[in-house]
Formats: sequence, C-alpha cells, structure tokens
Amino acid sequence: MNADIKNKIIKYSKEIGIDKIGFASADPFVTMKERLRVQQENGFQSGFEKGTLEERTKPDLLLPQAKTVISIALAYPSKMKNAPRSVKGDRRGIFCRASWGEDYHHVLRRKLNLLEEFITNMYPEERCRSMVDTGELSDRAAAERAGIGWSGKNCAVITPEFGSYVYLGEMITTLSMEEDTPIEDQCGTCNKCVDACPTGALVQGGQLDATKCIAFLTQTKTMLPERYRKKLGNRLYGCDTCQTVCPENKGIDEHRHPEMEPDPEIVKPSLEPLLTISNKEFKNKYGKISGSWRGKKPIQRNALIALAVFKEETSLPSIIKVMNEDPRPVMRGTAVWALKEIAPTAETKHLLQSFKTKEEAPEVLEEVEKALADLSSQGGMYV
Repeated sequence: MNADIKNKIIKYSKEIGIDKIGFASADPFVTMKERLRVQQENGFQSGFEKGTLEERTKPDLLLPQAKTVISIALAYPSKMKNAPRSVKGDRRGIFCRASWGEDYHHVLRRKLNLLEEFITNMYPEERCRSMVDTGELSDRAAAERAGIGWSGKNCAVITPEFGSYVYLGEMITTLSMEEDTPIEDQCGTCNKCVDACPTGALVQGGQLDATKCIAFLTQTKTMLPERYRKKLGNRLYGCDTCQTVCPENKGIDEHRHPEMEPDPEIVKPSLEPLLTISNKEFKNKYGKISGSWRGKKPIQRNALIALAVFKEETSLPSIIKVMNEDPRPVMRGTAVWALKEIAPTAETKHLLQSFKTKEEAPEVLEEVEKALADLSSQGGMYV
C-alpha cells in the first residue's frame, strides 16, 4: 500500500515539473541539530534563520504526528544566453544564479501546493505542511536524508544529476511512506570550494561562518566592513564561487523551467543607473527576482562598491552626487570610500574636506577621516 502511494506521488511530481523527489522519515534531525548548535555557539549564524534549534530539527513540532518529509528539487540554469559585456563606461553588476528568473520561493511553493492538493484529495484525513527556504526546517537536512543528494563541503546539497544547481523545498506530512536511502558523501578529499571562498567563510567542510559569507554580506543594510568591500567584486546579490569551482557542477546547465530563465538586463544590470533608481522603478524591474527581497538599499550600496572595484572614472559625477545628496548615511559613506578608491587625487582630498564640514552622521564622518588619512599617506600628488 505504502509503495503504491509513493509511486503515485512520484509519477504526479514528474507531471507537474518536479525534477527530483525523495522521501524521508520525520524523525528528529540529530546530526543537523548538533551542527546548528556548533554554528550558533561560534557566532556563525546570519540572523536570517527562523525558529529555535528544536523547531528546525524536529518535524513533529511543526506538524503534530508527522510521519514523512517529502523533499523536492528543481534544477536551475547556470549559464546565461546573450549576457551583456561589462565595459568601460557601462560597467555591469551580477546577481547570483539562484536569483535568476522568477523568485524560486514562488516557483517551488506552486509545485508543493499542487503536490499537497494531490495528496489530500487521495487522503483527506492526512495533513501536510510545506516550506521553501524561509521555513524552520533545514532544506539541506531534509534533502540529504531523502536521498536528493549529499551535503557538500560548500554547504550545498549536491545531486548526481544536476550538481548543486537546484532549489530545494519540502513537505512534512502525517502520511506514512517508505523512506529513500541517503546518498553517501562524494566530496572525498576535494577541497576546492573551501580553498576558493573569497572570505574564508567555509571554515571547514560543511561548516559555514555565515557572517563572512559574501552571499550574506551582499544582503546586509549597514556599512560593509572595509575588509570585505573589494572581495565583493561586481556582485550585487549572492555569490556563486563555491559552486562554480565544484567539479560536480562541471558541464551542468539545465534549462527545464521557462520561469527560471534569466533576463540579462535584470540579472547583469548596468551599475550606474542603480545609484538613483526610485523605489517604484526598482520594484517594477527587480521585484520578481529573489534578489530584491531586501529592497534596493543593499543593491545600491553594492553597486557603489562594484564601481569602485572597477575604478570606473566615468561614474565619478554620479558617485559625488550620491555623497552630497543621498539621504541615507550608508550610501553617503560608501560613496566617500568609492570616490577615494577611484580618484585618489588632491582634488578628491579637497572635496572630502569640504564635504566634512556639512556632514553630521558619525558613520559617514568615520569614512571621510579614513579616506583623508589614506590620501595623506599616499603622499606626492595626492597631498
């Protein structure tokens, strides 16, 4: 009977475009709980996590009498067609691959809703609870136990078919079903992701210091610590480094879902126009992608940093305008840093000295003082 139910669910999942599905017991996730406890004790959490340690590792706290966790995976593209080039005068930023196309939370939620409806139509007495990324339960732990893939050293679930380029979601249900067998770890001695991490956020295989992770840093709304700024490069949201270096992702590029296809002008946008984009314009252009969830402020701050990394001199008038006119201290302070990075000249020093007399925000004044000190220490033409 259980096998028959499971086969029906698997068959239906294929019909609605779920690329991979797995079934796991709803027993407590003991190993994940210990991993999360260590992460918490070491101060490695991002602050975006939802729920207590108990809620994140005990499915029956989220759905009483839970018997099974159904994990699903949808493969997303890793390559973009007709990507615009980033050239002098039109420098481009980039959104990570997980933010290409329609917000994956909506895409997976629709699939899970259909799956939930299918199950409850067959078994009205059974209950289900679905979640995608923002729920309490760990997507990674559920997918690992359900045989979707193994948990890589880059803290992503790696599937044999699609590498780690998959979105994950899960459903807790009171319906009892046969469990799938987890896939053994296949990372072996490979350490490429750990070695390539720009900030050393992968402190060991499978352990992430989220506070150092560029994917997290691009989403913060405060002044970005100076030690991380140049490491951002032209990233506006997220980071793909630990995925692009993974041998398991070599040659993987799935285009299975039209709604996940990237619009090149949205996911690789011109940087300078972002500095002055209005809330309405931002929502209209970027509102459908997951990278917009924190609003325009982090994206704009990151655009300033990217222009500075590019040393884009043509953007100086726009950066100076932000420094003088933007009402947000984080933007003014970042503009001060960007100005100094692009144009370490005597003229910049005079501009900053004049600007300093009218600025009141402590965090901005701190950036001005640091910039002036840097310019003075360089000597010669800069003093």
